[in-house]
Amino acid sequence: MSCCAPGSDGMIGPGYQARQDAEVLLASRLIEPGLRQTDLSVPSVHCGACVHRVESALSALPGVLAARVNLSSRHATVRWTDAASPPPFIAALQAIGYDAHLYDIKADDKDAALQELIRALAVAGFAASNIMLLSVSVWAGADAATRDLFHWLSALIALPVLAYSGRVFFRSAWNALRHGRTNMDVPISIGVLLAFGMSLYETAHHGAHAYFDASVSLLFFLLIGRTLDHMMRERARTAVKGLARLASRGALVLHPDGTRVYLPVGEIEVGMTIMLAAGERVPVDARVISGRSDIDLSLLTGESEPVPVRDGTLLQAGTLNLSGPLTIVATAVARESFLAEMMRLMEAAESGRSTYRRIADRASRLYAPVVHTVALLTCIGWLVVTGDLHRAITVAIAVLIITCPCALGLAVPMVQVMAARRLFERGMLLKDGAALERLAEIDAVVFDKTGTLTLGQPCLRNSATIDPAALQVAAALAAHSRHPYSRALAMAAPANAIVLDATTVAELPGAGMEAQIEDHTFRLGRADWALDISERHEKSAPPATVVLACDGELVAEFDFEDRLRDGAREAVATLARDGLQIEILSGDRDDAVRRIADGVGVAYTAGVSPGGKVARIEAITAAGRKVLMVGDGLNDAPALAAAHASIAPASAADIGRNAADLVFLHENLQAVPQAITIAREAARLVQQNLWLAVIYNVLAVPVAVLGYVTPLVAAVAMSLSSLIVIANALRLRDGGRTARVNRPAWRSTAQPMVGRSA
Repeated sequence: MSCCAPGSDGMIGPGYQARQDAEVLLASRLIEPGLRQTDLSVPSVHCGACVHRVESALSALPGVLAARVNLSSRHATVRWTDAASPPPFIAALQAIGYDAHLYDIKADDKDAALQELIRALAVAGFAASNIMLLSVSVWAGADAATRDLFHWLSALIALPVLAYSGRVFFRSAWNALRHGRTNMDVPISIGVLLAFGMSLYETAHHGAHAYFDASVSLLFFLLIGRTLDHMMRERARTAVKGLARLASRGALVLHPDGTRVYLPVGEIEVGMTIMLAAGERVPVDARVISGRSDIDLSLLTGESEPVPVRDGTLLQAGTLNLSGPLTIVATAVARESFLAEMMRLMEAAESGRSTYRRIADRASRLYAPVVHTVALLTCIGWLVVTGDLHRAITVAIAVLIITCPCALGLAVPMVQVMAARRLFERGMLLKDGAALERLAEIDAVVFDKTGTLTLGQPCLRNSATIDPAALQVAAALAAHSRHPYSRALAMAAPANAIVLDATTVAELPGAGMEAQIEDHTFRLGRADWALDISERHEKSAPPATVVLACDGELVAEFDFEDRLRDGAREAVATLARDGLQIEILSGDRDDAVRRIADGVGVAYTAGVSPGGKVARIEAITAAGRKVLMVGDGLNDAPALAAAHASIAPASAADIGRNAADLVFLHENLQAVPQAITIAREAARLVQQNLWLAVIYNVLAVPVAVLGYVTPLVAAVAMSLSSLIVIANALRLRDGGRTARVNRPAWRSTAQPMVGRSA
C-alpha cells in the first residue's frame, strides 16, 4: 500500500462542491448543539508521518476544533463547528497528496490493499528465488560469458518485478517528493533503484558482481513486513467488522396508508414504523408498539438468556428478535444507533495517541532526512578513503536499507492494537488508545453506586416474611406499572398470581397504584398516600416505604435493595489487595449507600452532587494520586471526564459512555481489575518495543556504515527487526493471564482505605 496516494488536480466547480457539502452534512453527526463530527476514509495513510500531516492539514481548516487519524482503519475523525457549510476536508487532503472520501465501514469488506500486497509479495518471492538460482551458478565459478548471460537474465526478471512489486513503495515515494516532503519509502525506493541501476551498469561493462538478487530480495522482505503490518491492523479491526455484520441491510417499513416498503437501513428515519419478523436483527434503535417476543441481548449484556419484550420496551440496534413478530417505531437513525456507537468506540481505540506513540511518530518523521544525510556522508567518506565509487554506493545503499524505521513505527501501535483486541475479547471497548497509558498509572479508584457497583435493578428483600395472599395482590397491581419497584414485585410474585383487568387499575404518578377488588380499595405505593391518617401516625417507617393498603389499613410493607453486580466484591478486593485507594461517591441517600459500602468493605460518601464528585476527584488528584472513575449515570459524566482514566458499563447513559475511556459490556465488575492488568502489561511491552527498536538502530547503523553489511543482508535485518517488535506485541495475548493487578512498588505496604464517612 502506498503511503501517500496522488490526489486529484482537477478543477472543482461550484456544483460539485455543493453536492460534496451536502454529502458531508448528511454523513456527519450532531454531537451537541453547534458541534458536528465527520468520519473520512484516508486509505493511503500507514505511518506516523502520514498521521501527523493529515491531522495538521485538517486542524488548520477554519471551523475545525479537533482531528484525529486512526492508523489501523486509516480513517480520520473531524469535529467542527456547525457553520453554514462544512470545511473542505477532501480538497484539503487532496492538496497534500491524500485521496479521501466519506467513511463507511461496511463498504470496506473486501481489502483491496491486502490483495495488492499479497500479489506483489508473491511476484517478488517467485522472482527472487529464480534470480537466486542464477546467482548460485555465478558464485560457483561460471566463466565470463556464462556469468554475463546469467546477469542479463537476472536483469530481465528483475525489471518487471521492480515495476510491479516495487510500485507499492515507488508510488508513495514519488507522491511525497512531488509534494515537497520525504517519507520512509523514499530511502527504500532510492536503495532499490540504486542497487538495480548499479547492477545493470556492472552487467553492461562485464563486471564480476551484480546485485539484482539483492534489489528483488529487498522488495520481497520489505513486502513481508508491510503485509504483516497490514494484516495485524486488519486483525485488530475484525471485532469492528463483526459488529458491522450485525447491522441489518434494511427493514420492512409500514407507511400510514398501509403500504409496506423495504428500505435500506440508511434511509430509515425517526418515527418510521417497522415490521420486525422473528429471526431478524433490530435495524435501528426502536420502541415496541405491538407484539411480544424474546430478544437476544448478548450484544448488549453478554448474557445468552433471552429477554421477553412487549409494548413500550426499548430495543437496541443489532439485537436479535427470536420468537415472534414485533411492530416497532424507530427512535434513532442508523448512524446514531447503539450498534453504530459501539463501532465508533472500537474504531476510536487507536485514535488517541499516547506519549510513547508520539515519541515514535516524531522519530519516524525525523528519520528520512537523518538517514539521507548519513547515507550521503557514508558514500562520500568511502569514496574519499577508497576511491571506489562502486563500493561507496553499495555501502550507502546498505545504510539506507538497514535503518528503515519500521520497528520504531510499529513499537506502540502494535501493542495498542493487541490491547484493544484483548480488551474486546474480555467484553471491554477501548475508546481512546491514550487511555491505556493513563489506566496503567492509576493508584486510586472511585466508584459510583447505582448502576455501577449495583445493577440499578431493585429486588424484594423481605418476601419470605410477607403473607403470600398479600404478595399476590401487590404483584397483580405492580404488573400494570413500569416502576422499578413494581417490576421487582412482579418478579417476586408466586406462579399463580392474580390477574387484574387493566380497566380497574389506575396509576398515580409519584404515589402508586390503586384498584377496586371485591368492593375494597387496594393501594400499592407510598405510605403517606396509601394509608389513612391514623395508620400513618402509628407507622414508624420512612414515608418513602412501599406498602400495600386495603381501605387505608396496612396489609404489608415491602423492603427493597439494589443487587450488587456479579464480581463486585471480588473486584474491590483485588483492587484493595493491590494497594489502590478505593471509595464510593453516590448521590443516593445515606442508608442505601451504607448498605452497599458495608457489603464491599470500602469508604463512601452519600448525597454527592455531580459538582461534588468532580471536586472530590480534584482533591484526590491534588494529593498526588491518579484517579480511575467508574460510573454510569448522567450525573457521573463530569466526574468521568475529570478523572485520570474512566470506565463505564454498557448500560450507562449515552453521555456517560461518551465521557468514559473504556466501556465494559458484561455485568461482571471484574472487568475493572482486568482492564488495569492489560493496561499495565501493554505499557511494559511498549517500553520493551521502544528499547528493541533503539538497540537495533544503535547496533545496525555503525555496522552498515563500516561496510560489513551487503544490501541483501540489510534487507533481511530490517525485516527481522519489525518481526521481533510484532512478535513481542503478540505476547500480550498470553502474558496477562494472571488475574492480579501488579502492585505499585511504592504502595507495597499501604492498606486499603476502609470505613465510612457521612
